[in-house]
Amino acid sequence: DKDKDKDKDKEREARREGDRSSRRHRSRSKERSSRRERDREGRGEGREERRKREESRDRNRSRSPNRSKISRRKKESNYWDVPPPGFEHISPAQYKAMQAAGQIPTTLFAAPGTAPVPIVGSTITRQARRLYVGNIPFGCSEEEMMDFFNAQMHACAFSQAPGSPVLACQINLDKNFAFLEFRSIDETTQAMAFDGINFKGQSLKIRRPHDYQPMPGMSEQPQATVPGVISTVVNDSAFKIFIGGLPNYLNEDQVKELLMSFGQLRAFNLVKDSATGLSKGYAFCEYADTQITDQAIAGLNGMQLGDKKLIVQRASVGAKSGPLAAALSGAAAISAPVQIQVPGLQNVSGGIGNPTDVLCLMNMVVAEELNDDEEYEDILEDIREECAKYGAVKSLEIPRPIEDVEVPGLGKVFIEFNNPIDCQKAQQSLTGRKFANRVVVTSFFDPDKYHRREF
Repeated sequence: DKDKDKDKDKEREARREGDRSSRRHRSRSKERSSRRERDREGRGEGREERRKREESRDRNRSRSPNRSKISRRKKESNYWDVPPPGFEHISPAQYKAMQAAGQIPTTLFAAPGTAPVPIVGSTITRQARRLYVGNIPFGCSEEEMMDFFNAQMHACAFSQAPGSPVLACQINLDKNFAFLEFRSIDETTQAMAFDGINFKGQSLKIRRPHDYQPMPGMSEQPQATVPGVISTVVNDSAFKIFIGGLPNYLNEDQVKELLMSFGQLRAFNLVKDSATGLSKGYAFCEYADTQITDQAIAGLNGMQLGDKKLIVQRASVGAKSGPLAAALSGAAAISAPVQIQVPGLQNVSGGIGNPTDVLCLMNMVVAEELNDDEEYEDILEDIREECAKYGAVKSLEIPRPIEDVEVPGLGKVFIEFNNPIDCQKAQQSLTGRKFANRVVVTSFFDPDKYHRREF
């Protein structure tokens, strides 16, 4: 009986296990079926969404181009339609045309309250951002030139933004000129007002480069002037004055002093020979106060200079006849001896005089240079070697300073030649030459007129 009961228990247990296994199998099958159904529905929904998107694109493509678009709120702009500095006077169409032609550089937006400045190094505007500076002092460096002009730009309020307006400087020591490159065209134009400014004792000449081409719609002349600076360009106007009959040995500073005895000059130009650098005997000027013009003309015209007289009158633009044209054509040939009382040349008699065998050279040496024995010997040797090219030098004397003693002829150089012909040749060649960065002034010297020979 016990064995039978055990067998029955096993059978019942086996049936229960079979029922449980069947239920688990049915449950798994049902879950798999439900999952497959969901997947099919999801794929169906994805297909439906794709179909709807394709239909929407087709409808958009088939829309008429004249159909009105949905209006949107226009976003307020901070930079559009804001004219750049210096271009307020031209229309947007003109600005676009200039930009397309490469005549306008790209600009940067500066900090609030400051004006935008053209991008540094723009090759399109480089020729418009450069200035030629002539007559620069001997030995000056590029850094000194940049520091000087940067300081002047800020002092005269010509700088448009913080920083250095001058970006670069190139100096040609052989030909004594430099090129300055500015960061903007407007600042370059304003710097033209420094034409004639004094830098280390030299009056600088500021010009546009030869390859300069004016920018359409932009001014080529500075809008302001620098007090005390005399421009080297005298523009054509009703107040432009012509001065003819000037001695060719007078330099710019000496002629300026003569003219400024009537008032402050605005512009002055002493015309020189491009080959020799010597004065052609005439100049042009304009006074800062135009009311002085007539007074200066009345005071200077006809002034006796030796056996010649000054010709001073208003410059007539394009004159081809009359006294002005005659003076212009003959000014370079004026070589007769003259005498004029100008500061620094009170004792200079005409620069030429009657030929003798002794030539006096002035404006060559100063007392400080003659104190040192070695420097004194070098000066003697240089002058003797140069004068020997025109004839045999019989003697050469340079009076030296002596403490507590007034030395006659101090600051002059006396060269004695074998004959007046050689002396005259030397005078014609040495006049206007530079020695120790000074312009040489010459005069014939007659020792017989003095009780004591200065040489």
